[in-house]
Amino acid sequence: MAEAVLRSWRFDLPFIAALLLLAILYVRGWLKLHRETPHRYTQERLASFFAGLLALFLALASPLDAFGNLLLEAHMIQHLLLIMVAPPLILIGQPVLPLLRGLPRRVFKDGLGPFLAWHGLRRAGRFITHPVFTWLPMTAAIVFWHAPRWYDLGLNSPGWHGVEHASFFYAALLFWWPIVQVWPGTPQWPRWAMIPYLVLADFVNTALSAWLVFSSHVVYRTYEMAPRLGSMSALEDQSTAGAIMWVPGSIAYLIPAFVLTMQVLNGSRPRPAAVELRPIPKKRRQAFDLLRVPVVGRMLRHRYFRRALQFTMFGLAATTVVDGLAGPQIAPLNLSGILPWTYWRGFVVIALLAAGNLFCLACPFTLARDLGRRILPARYRWPAKLRSKWLAASLLIVYFWAYEVFSLWESPWWTAWVILGYFVTAFVIDGMFQGASFCKYICPIGQFNFINSLVSPLEVKIRSEAACKSCSTYDCIRGNPTQRGCELYLFQPRKSGNFDCTFCLDCVQACPHDNVGIIPTVPVSAILNDHPSSGVGNLTKRADASALAWILIFAGLVNAAAMVDPIRERMHSLAMTLGFHSTVPLTTGLFVFGLIAAPLLLAWLCGVVSAHLGHAAGGWAALARRFGFTLIPLGLSMWVAHFLYHVATGWRSIVPVIDRILQPSMPAAGLLGQIPPWLVPVQILILDAGFVFAVYLAWRAARRETARIGTALGLFAPWLVLGAGLYALAVWTFFQPMQMRGMVM
Repeated sequence: MAEAVLRSWRFDLPFIAALLLLAILYVRGWLKLHRETPHRYTQERLASFFAGLLALFLALASPLDAFGNLLLEAHMIQHLLLIMVAPPLILIGQPVLPLLRGLPRRVFKDGLGPFLAWHGLRRAGRFITHPVFTWLPMTAAIVFWHAPRWYDLGLNSPGWHGVEHASFFYAALLFWWPIVQVWPGTPQWPRWAMIPYLVLADFVNTALSAWLVFSSHVVYRTYEMAPRLGSMSALEDQSTAGAIMWVPGSIAYLIPAFVLTMQVLNGSRPRPAAVELRPIPKKRRQAFDLLRVPVVGRMLRHRYFRRALQFTMFGLAATTVVDGLAGPQIAPLNLSGILPWTYWRGFVVIALLAAGNLFCLACPFTLARDLGRRILPARYRWPAKLRSKWLAASLLIVYFWAYEVFSLWESPWWTAWVILGYFVTAFVIDGMFQGASFCKYICPIGQFNFINSLVSPLEVKIRSEAACKSCSTYDCIRGNPTQRGCELYLFQPRKSGNFDCTFCLDCVQACPHDNVGIIPTVPVSAILNDHPSSGVGNLTKRADASALAWILIFAGLVNAAAMVDPIRERMHSLAMTLGFHSTVPLTTGLFVFGLIAAPLLLAWLCGVVSAHLGHAAGGWAALARRFGFTLIPLGLSMWVAHFLYHVATGWRSIVPVIDRILQPSMPAAGLLGQIPPWLVPVQILILDAGFVFAVYLAWRAARRETARIGTALGLFAPWLVLGAGLYALAVWTFFQPMQMRGMVM
C-alpha cells in the first residue's frame, strides 16, 4: 500500500512549471512592495500565498488525485483543497500587484500598462467580482458536479475531470474574492453582508453533505463498481466522504463568518475619515437594555416577578417529586422521568445561549434557602478552607457519575429523592451560613450555569460609570432597609462577566440611581479581557474555576458518548469478557478517566508543549488555566447538541404523562421517540459554531500573550490540536445511533 501511494505522485512538468513561475513572479513583486509598503505586504501574506500554492500542488499532484477514482473520501479531500483551502490562502497573499510587479518592467509598464488602465477592464472587473456574481458560479459548480451523471462523467473522462477541477478552483477564487477584499479592488457590499453570503454557501454545502451521509444507496456508480481498498464498503466510503465535506467544509465557511461577526460587533474595522470627523451628537442613543424593553423589562423589574417564577418552579418541582415517589415507576409515564431530563435541561442551555443564567433567576431552591435563613440562625461564615470551587467541582463529578451508574433518567423514584436532597441541602446550608454559600460553593447546577454563562450575550452590569462614581451608599452590594444587596459580594462597578452571578436582580432593586441593567456584552469578554472581577478575582489565575471549566468541557463529551450504541455495546461485551455482573466498574472507569485523568493529562501535555513552542515563562499550569477557558464554547456546544437531541426526540413526551394524570382509569402508554431528519445537521452546525468560537478565543489569547506571530502560533498550536480532537470526537458521537432515554422503545 505504501509503495502504491509513493508511486501515485504525479509530477506533471507544465503544471509544476506554472506553479514555479507564479512563485518566482510573486516573490519578485513582493520584495519590491514590501520595501515600499511593509505594513500591507507582510511576511504573513508571503507565507499565505505559498501555502495556497502548496495546497493546490497537493490537490492535483499528490496520491489524492490517483486514489480519487477508488475512494470518494479521497476525492472529497481533493475538492476541499481546491475550493476551501488553496483559493482563500492565495488571495490572502494579495497576489494582484505582486504578480504584476514581478513581471519584467518593460512587460509590466509598456505591454500591460495601457490595457490595465482601460476603463472597460475596470468595469468588467467590478462586474465579475460583485458578490452576487461570485456566489452563483461557486454554488452552480458544486451542485452541478455533484449530480451523479456529471460526477461519474468526470471520474471516467480525464478531460472532463480537468474541467471539473478548473471550474472548482476558478469559481472558488471568485467566491473568496469579496470576502478577502483583494487590493487594489474596493468592496461593493458592506462588510456585514458577507456573513449571510457565507452562511448561505454553508447551507448548500450542508444539504449536499447530508444527502451523501444519509443516503441508503451508493449515489455514484463508479465507486460501486470500483475495486475496494481494505474492508470499507462503497456506502461507508460515501458516508465518510459526506462527513468530510460536511464538517471541515462548514468550518471553512463558518470561521470567516465568525471573524466577520466579531469585527462587526466590536467595530474593529477602521472608519472612513469623513465619519471620524463628524461631531458627536449631544444626545447619544442608549444601548440596548433588557430591563428597559417594554413589557418584558417591566416584568423583570417588578419586585414580585422573581418570586412568582420561583413559586411556579417550586410547584412543578413538588409535583415532580410527588409523582416520582407515588406514580408509576416507568420513566416515560412519570413527570420525574420527563420534566427534569427532557425539558428542563434543554431549556436551561437555550436560556444560557439566548440571555444568560435565567434558571437561577427562577430557581425553586431559593425558596428553601430563604426559609432556612428565617428558621435557622444563619450567623456563621462559610469555612475559609472551603471558599473555592473544589467542593462544587467534586460534586459535579459525582453527579455525572451517579446519573450514568444509577440510570437516573429511568428511575422516577431516585430522581425525586435527588430533588428532595437538593431542597434539604439548600435549606440547611443557607440556614446556617451567610452569603449565599449554597449557590457559590455547593450547587452543581449553579456551577454549570456560571461557567457556561460566560458565553452568554447578556450580562448584569452598570449602565454608567459616572453614576457609580457619584454614589456614596453602595446599596447594590450593601443593601438598604427595604432591599438586600448582592449576596455573592459582586460589586457592580468592578464586576466583569457572569461568573458567580445568579441573575437575582437584587442589585437592580437596591440601586438608588437605577443604574444596573441586563446589557449586551461580547460573549466571553471576561476571558478575552482577562480583568479581575469583584468577588471573583482573575478567572484565568484560579485553579478551581479552571478545573470547573475543564470538567464541564469533557463532561459534555463523556455524557453524550455514554449514550451511543457502539460504546454501550463495547462496554457490555468487555464486562462479559472480564466476568463482571454489570457495567458499573467500567462506567466508573470511563468517568474517572474522562472527567479527571484525561483533562489533567491533556492540560499538562498541551501546557508543556505550548510553553515550549511559545517560549512562555509562566509554566504549563498558567497556560492550562488561560487556554482552558477558551474551550468553553466548544464544551457548551456539546451540551447544547446533546440536550437538543432529547428535546427534539421527546418534545411531545409530556402528553401521555398528562393523559395518565387526568385519566388515571385509562391504560397509559408512553410515546415512541422519533428522530427528526433535521436533527443531525443542526447538531453539527452547533458543534461547528462552538469549535470556531473556541479557535478564535484561543488565537486571541495567544496574541494577547505576545505580539510576534511565530511565538503566538507556538502558544496556539497545541490548543488548536486539542480543540480539533474534542470536536472530531463530538462529531463522531452525534453521528452514531443514540439511546432514546425517557422514551418508549
